[in-house]
Amino acid sequence: MLSLYLALALRLETTQLEIEITTEEVATIFVTIFITLTCFIKMGLYRAILRYMAGHAVTTIATGVALSTIILTTSSFYFQSFIPRSVPLIYGFVAFIILGAPRLIIRGLVHKQIQRYKPAVIIYGAGQSGYQLAHSLFSGAEYRPIAFIDDNPKKQGSIVHGLRVYPRTHLEQLIRARKVVKVLLALGETSRSTRHQVLLELEDCSAQVQSMPSMQDISSGKAKVSELQDIKIEDLLGRIPVTPDYQLLSSCIKHKVVMVTGAGGSIGSELCRQIIKQKPAKLILLELNEFALYSIEKELKLSIENSDIETELVPLLGSVQRQRRLEIIMKSQQVETVYHAAAYKHVPLVEANIVEGVRNNVFGTSRCARAAIITKVKNFVLVSTDKAVRPTNIMGASKRMAELTLQAMAQEEHSTIFSMVRFGNVLGSSGSVVPLFRDQIKKGGPVTVTHPDIIRYFMTIPEAAQLVIQAGSLAKGGDVFVLDMGQPVKIADLAERMIKLSGLEVKNKDEPFGDIEIKYTGLRPGEKLFEELLIGENVSGTVHPSIMTADEEFVDWPTMQKMLSPLDESCREYLYDDIFQALLNAPINFRPENSHYVTDTHEADTTYLKLVK
Repeated sequence: MLSLYLALALRLETTQLEIEITTEEVATIFVTIFITLTCFIKMGLYRAILRYMAGHAVTTIATGVALSTIILTTSSFYFQSFIPRSVPLIYGFVAFIILGAPRLIIRGLVHKQIQRYKPAVIIYGAGQSGYQLAHSLFSGAEYRPIAFIDDNPKKQGSIVHGLRVYPRTHLEQLIRARKVVKVLLALGETSRSTRHQVLLELEDCSAQVQSMPSMQDISSGKAKVSELQDIKIEDLLGRIPVTPDYQLLSSCIKHKVVMVTGAGGSIGSELCRQIIKQKPAKLILLELNEFALYSIEKELKLSIENSDIETELVPLLGSVQRQRRLEIIMKSQQVETVYHAAAYKHVPLVEANIVEGVRNNVFGTSRCARAAIITKVKNFVLVSTDKAVRPTNIMGASKRMAELTLQAMAQEEHSTIFSMVRFGNVLGSSGSVVPLFRDQIKKGGPVTVTHPDIIRYFMTIPEAAQLVIQAGSLAKGGDVFVLDMGQPVKIADLAERMIKLSGLEVKNKDEPFGDIEIKYTGLRPGEKLFEELLIGENVSGTVHPSIMTADEEFVDWPTMQKMLSPLDESCREYLYDDIFQALLNAPINFRPENSHYVTDTHEADTTYLKLVK
């Protein structure tokens, strides 16, 4: 009614509206108000919370006012009321201002009041991802974006979501002037090399650097735009994964019955995820740990339900040391391909528990392989490690013994094709230093590194799993495959970069007032300064650029059996000295460094044995 009054006043250029209102005009006003209110209620205008009003609310008001204008025009024509033709247009304009302006003003004041108490952040990347992140942060209660940083000169100086876009040279100045606590990366689907370059430039940034989730995780529902994450270590290292050969990926899997031992472990679970994508007829999950088996089965079931996959999952609890159990599984399920990932891989733990380490890594592999031969499995792939090359610890020695066992079995008369795939550290595995460093940084340090010169190769778990599958497809029998791990990384440098990207300073002699100290604890038992992937020099390429094959010495099965029998007996009797000596005498070039296999665990087990006897 106020809008109509003002429209008439503007049209007639007077505020003294002494007009005799007829029945037709009353009907026009009543119908207009009634239908307009009904439309606004249906459109949810009166349910909108002012704090969250944005473009959608403005559109709703504009639509409602346009409908109201049409209704006023139509009803005045129908009832033959005296309303000038220009009044409905003026009415619509005035109504939009009266209805929209107070709401937007109040929203602006409330929004400004809320924003002033939130910590300031800068968004790096003024593209679509940056816009989405800014919108999400404005609506949330955690952070207040104050500016964009973008390397594109065309975007610099423009306004995105009400924020100015600056070049990177202004970053440190903005951080100090506006008390910025975080720089948030919103780089969308940019390449890993680009992300790596950006992180190199942000290393000396005085604010913490975090990233928004990938668009793939957002679209799949795994993460929300506002769920900020620590920088992915693969982006920090800058390693670019090689595109897989999909024919090699599916060769030993598609429409086949596949079995993964150690299916709940870091490598085993990722193997299962990659295998499912190749649509096997059946996937057997063998795992000793009940919860790990439950977790991976639950995850894979969800993946199967959400994809066009008809794979049957068979979760089985069991140990790879029980050969009869393995034979029954492989025979009853008609297994065609086995990926043997079950192993104890944590160097200090295996060093302190050599009996269980040797039993699981050597005899678990031997019995699993023998079961595969008996049940005529077509392909058997052992997941090995670079620590098997000139081993300096029990874990590496046991894995090299496992490799020799398969190489010896491969020379026998049978139909099973054996191969082993050797690679270095994987990011995010249960023994990776990366989660350890992150936890230590969150607790305020110190960050512990065993030696200032220690270096390691790194690869992501998905890439390692894909390469293991592809290498298995290349096998001809007894092959030792070596993965191209890229450039080695100095662990001390990795720790320093992670500290700096957390917005903290490294505490050292040059910076005595820094935040977090890097503490060197000394090499652990059996730990090397650097890892190797090859025993000899005889290495050749394959059809895959990241997979090489090594031509290494091996022994025949009778010779191998003579080494395994006394070793097995020593494990049953818990004869630590004999086990250690057997590994030293084996042709695996075992040269222990810093090894103290005689531990409290050893002494406790020896005492227990005496009591039993």
